[in-house]
Amino acid sequence: MTFRPDAPLDPSQVTDVRRSGVSGRGVALGGGGLGALVLIVIIALAGGLNSGSTAGLGNLLDLGGVTAGGGDLTSDPALAENCRTGADANNREDCRIVGYVNSVQSYWQTAFSASGGKYTPVNTVFFSGSAQTKCGTAGADTGPFYCPGDRIVWIDLGFFDQLKSQFGATAGPLAQAYVIAHEYGHHVQDLLGDLNGGTGQQGAQGQSVRTELQADCYAGVWANHAVSTGYLVAITDAEIADALNAAAAVGDDRIQQETSGRVNPEGWTHGSSAQRQKWFTTGYRTGDPARCDTFKGAI
Repeated sequence: MTFRPDAPLDPSQVTDVRRSGVSGRGVALGGGGLGALVLIVIIALAGGLNSGSTAGLGNLLDLGGVTAGGGDLTSDPALAENCRTGADANNREDCRIVGYVNSVQSYWQTAFSASGGKYTPVNTVFFSGSAQTKCGTAGADTGPFYCPGDRIVWIDLGFFDQLKSQFGATAGPLAQAYVIAHEYGHHVQDLLGDLNGGTGQQGAQGQSVRTELQADCYAGVWANHAVSTGYLVAITDAEIADALNAAAAVGDDRIQQETSGRVNPEGWTHGSSAQRQKWFTTGYRTGDPARCDTFKGAI
C-alpha cells in the first residue's frame, strides 16, 4: 500500500513511548480482534448494546479529548522529525503506521460530519515490551487493542512480525493497515455506544464476535475510502488479498485448530476466518458504515 510521496503526515496523532514507560489501570476492550494474542475485554460493560446506532452516524455524543493511561504521555520527538511526508511512510514502518492512523481518522471525521455528527480523534501509542494502560498491562502477547478507559489505541510494532511468524500471515502493508483500521473501528463503536455489552459474550453468534466483526467491516469501509483521504494511491487487488489473508490468519477457528487441534465455536470471541473475511469484504465493497450492522440476524 503506497503513500503519495507529498502527503503531509501528522505525527501528533501518535505518541511514541518505545523508550519510556507509562502507567494506569482499568478494563480492556476489543483488542485488535487478532485472535489468541489479543487481550479480550468485552466483559463487565454495563448496559445494552445499541444496534440501531449503526444505521447513521448522527446520533453521536462528543465524548471529549484523550486521557492517557494514568497521566500525560510524552512522545519521542524523533517520530515527528522522521515522519513528515508520505515518502517517509513509504520508507519506514513507524511512519507508515502514522500515515494509516492519519488516513483512518481523516475518513471517520468526514463520515461523521456528513451525518451531522462529530468524530473525536484519539491517539495511537507505540510502546515496546510492556506498558501500563487504563485497561491493564499491554504487552507483546496482548496484541494491538483499543482501550475505552483512556481512549487510546495501543500497539507494540513488533506485533506485525508475530503476525507473520506465528500466524503465517503475509503481513504486508495493507494487512498492517487493516489492524489499525480495525482498532479505530472499536473507537467508532465507542462513540456510537456500541461497545456496551451484556452477558453471553462468547460463541459463534455472541456479542463479542459481533462486535469484532463490525470492527472488521469498518476497516473495510475505510479501505474503500482510503484514496479519497489524500494519503494513499489506489489499492491493488493483491493488497486487498493481503488484508484478507491477515483476517483469515487470526480467525478463531484457525487459531484453535493450530493451538489445540480442534475447533470449538462456543469459545469464539472474534469470529471465524470466513466471517472475518466476509465482513471486511462487506465494508470494502459497499463503503457504507450502515452495512456493518452485525448485531442483527445471523453472522
